[in-house]
Amino acid sequence: MNRFIVLLFSAALLSCTAAPAAGGDGTVSSTFKGKVNYREFFTSERLRVDLVLAGDAASQSVYLKGLQKESLWSASETNLIDTFGYGQYFYELFSDGKLVFSKGFCTLFDEWCTTAQATKVQMAAGQSIWIPMPKSAARLVIYRRVRQTGKFEVMTQFDIDPSDRHIAPCPEEVCPVSSELKGDPSRKVDIALVAEGYTADNMEKFRSDARRLVETFFSLEPYASRRDDFNLWFVECPSAGNGVTVPQNGTWRNTVLASMFDTFYIDRYLTVWDHSLIAKAAAGVPHDALIVVANESKYGGGGVYNSYALGTADNKLSEVVMVHEFGHSFAGLADEYYTSDVAYEDYYLPGIEPWEPNITNLTDFGSKWKDMVAPDTPVPTPADPEKWYGVVGVFEGAGYMAKGCYRPYYECRMLNNTAPGFCPVCLKAINDMIDWYVK
Repeated sequence: MNRFIVLLFSAALLSCTAAPAAGGDGTVSSTFKGKVNYREFFTSERLRVDLVLAGDAASQSVYLKGLQKESLWSASETNLIDTFGYGQYFYELFSDGKLVFSKGFCTLFDEWCTTAQATKVQMAAGQSIWIPMPKSAARLVIYRRVRQTGKFEVMTQFDIDPSDRHIAPCPEEVCPVSSELKGDPSRKVDIALVAEGYTADNMEKFRSDARRLVETFFSLEPYASRRDDFNLWFVECPSAGNGVTVPQNGTWRNTVLASMFDTFYIDRYLTVWDHSLIAKAAAGVPHDALIVVANESKYGGGGVYNSYALGTADNKLSEVVMVHEFGHSFAGLADEYYTSDVAYEDYYLPGIEPWEPNITNLTDFGSKWKDMVAPDTPVPTPADPEKWYGVVGVFEGAGYMAKGCYRPYYECRMLNNTAPGFCPVCLKAINDMIDWYVK
């Protein structure tokens, strides 16, 4: 029997008995309080869970595609329970009835579900997530945040048996890798930079491009002060040709990750539809964050929280675009702009506080940056740069909406590419995320 079919058949036999459901207050399960003893529940390896998301604007489903054992769990062994609550999805791992790991994430597929196209057709996309390799049988529960309520609901759940013979081992080296290390991966933020649209004989250019792009991060705060908290891994996955697909120009490339401009018919939006392709490429290296470097000169990119950041290498704005996209993918920061064309319809709903830390509709402003606003700063804050530039406030216009959604600063890198840096609210969010991985 085909090995892929065997794996799916094995997955279909996994038990799906009841597990703790999402809480009525919008939080997911919390049956275990305090710190988790990593060595009690996990080995030093990590387990990749490959999923398939399918559906349309009205409903979504998630299916298990396969499991793969990878070499090293590189994230924190101390902070295992997600306390941020970010993302459109969330997953929890239970062992002996105890919550031992959790994490939030977003997907490009969920973005697509908010477009007009999703009201007419159904589609599917691959997505991968990671957990530390459990020592004994464990239950994985996957949730999706319902936009109409802002609360998480269970999508699926299944048991994982680490002794299952159908868990595929990771190849020793999927792609050639080089690195710039600052220390133990479990105490650093490990960034895997993955080549896209580079031929095998063009990897010297990839390494140069990737270093140039990330050095832009480290010229800005908070990254500049925290350079030693990051390890860099350069994943040299070759493509058949140079460049990426640009449908609007009739240009189609055979690349290792199948990245493409014109996502949702927005010409600047460059993405990878099947996230599992990136996961497979980076299977041999430690990583807490994934960055795809595209060998292309066209302006564009994309960033999806805890999935990937993607940008081109050769545009005059490539460096600043990558800083912005990494803000999405690493720290869960929202777009603060509100005048550019987007494909989303009603992405943020009235009365439902956005989960992203840098925007608000004032439904639950107390959970955001209210404590950073001075008592004499008006809320909302007038768009008067002579008086309020450089002041943390509540400025209308954010999250693709000119009205009803607010940002914390007159100008920030999550608003435009010309801002001198990140605002204090975004700086805090990025620092908090770095701390999560390194402390």
